[in-house]
Formats: sequence, C-alpha cells, structure tokens
Amino acid sequence: MKYLGAHVSAAGGPDQAVLRAVEIGADAFALFTKNQRQWKAKPLTDEAIEAFRSACCEHGFEPGQILPHDSYLINLGHPEAEGLDKSRAAFLDEFQRCEQLGLTLLNFHPGSHLKKISERECLTRIADSINHVLAETRGVTAVIENTAGQGTNLGWRFEHLAEIIDQVDDKSRVGVCIDTCHAFAAGYDLRSPEACTATLDELGKVVGFEYLRGMHLNDAKSAYASRVDRHHSLGQGNIGLDAFTTIMRDPRIDGIPLVLETIEPEIWAEEIAWLRAQQH
Repeated sequence: MKYLGAHVSAAGGPDQAVLRAVEIGADAFALFTKNQRQWKAKPLTDEAIEAFRSACCEHGFEPGQILPHDSYLINLGHPEAEGLDKSRAAFLDEFQRCEQLGLTLLNFHPGSHLKKISERECLTRIADSINHVLAETRGVTAVIENTAGQGTNLGWRFEHLAEIIDQVDDKSRVGVCIDTCHAFAAGYDLRSPEACTATLDELGKVVGFEYLRGMHLNDAKSAYASRVDRHHSLGQGNIGLDAFTTIMRDPRIDGIPLVLETIEPEIWAEEIAWLRAQQH
C-alpha cells in the first residue's frame, strides 16, 4: 500500500490541511504546523488541536500518513553557538507541536556548514541536535530530507544521511525522506527504470530501507547533477515519468507517505490519480 498526497496549505488552521488533502483525493499529506518563514509562532490552541485530530479521525488519516515539515530557517548544523541554539530551540518547538497534534514524523533539511566548519563537524552537529531534541520529546521520529546540495547544504549524498543516522542515539526515532528532484540534482540518475532502480538500490545499500519514512515526488526543472533545487510537475521536467512509475511499483517503498511538492496545485488530483494507476 502506498499513501499518496501533496504538501497542502494549513491556512486557517491545521484541520484545513486535512480537508484540502481530501479534496485532491489524497490518503497522505504534508503541512507546516506554523509559518515556515518565521522563528516564533503562536502556540497551538486546544481548539486547533482538537479540530485537527477529529478531522484526521473523520477522514481516516493515521499519523504515519502525515509528513509535517519544519521551518526553513532552522540550521541544525550551524557553525556558531547562537545560531545553533536558536535552531535547536525552534526544532524542539516543532517537535512539541507534532506531539500536541498526535503526529509521529517530522521532516527537516539537515543543515549547512556555511564554509565555517568541516562537513564532518557539521554532520556531527546535526546528529547532536537530533539527539538533543529526541531526549526532550516522545513519539516523534526525526525524518532527515536529502537536499540538492545548493550552497553549503549537506545531506545531498546518501552517505551524509548515513553518517548522521550513525551518530543518533535512538535509531528507532530517526529516518529519511527522499526527494526525487533533490536526488536528481545531486547526481543520482532517475531518468530510466534501470537508473531509478539503481539509485534506489544505492539508497538501500548506503542508508537502508528500514529508515525510509517518506518521499517527495517531484520532477526537476534543474539539470542532472546541477546541485540546484527547482521542482517541476510530473513528466514535465528533466526526470520524466519512468522514475515515478518505477517508484510506484517498488515494494520497498510501501506503507509511507509519498508527497507531491510539484508546482501546479491545480493538477495535484490528476497527478495523484496518475500515480495510483501506475501500481498495476
């Protein structure tokens, strides 16, 4: 069973994200639990929490089908103490919001060294940040997203993800989310069924499918190995449709949310229907 959806807006309250997911025929979705471009957010009210939980219950969304994303401002590998502390405090708040909403996954970009510390030191800081927050919370898994490798962002090699996981104390509460556009831009080929399968095999070998907690299904405007993050609608970019058919037919990817972040929300329902049809 593959759960399919999109990253929907939570404008008007998190319960509205559930309704927007239902509208596009989704059985998975992603959302921000606060404004992703601000450090601070008002606490969730009891009413907002109750409305979200009951909407999920009413429409049959289990926590494992929902992949919330944290703020883009957070840098868990920040080279400077002040930036690191601020990022860790914001990350903890994101975890606590997930706890309140009854969510069990939190998707995030690992972090950037900003050319001030080594890659290895930055990866260790990211793992330390995860350990710090896992020790303060319960029931929410830290889901590291691979990146395109723009600027000084780490996480664009599967080896980076493996190195972070290796340094996380509680392996039962860490996982990865693989974004197809990011992987392609980072130099993992997906353009044919064979190339896509080889990339998935590499993921299994380096990271392990037991850590795969979600995927972002996006075509790419950016070129192969360009290290540039530019999403496109399925079949309209440089990856093409074969990759998505291959992913939908791979049993190693069952039971996790597969989330569109493609650029035309008005065709999400069609993209979801097309993906579902690829399973047969």
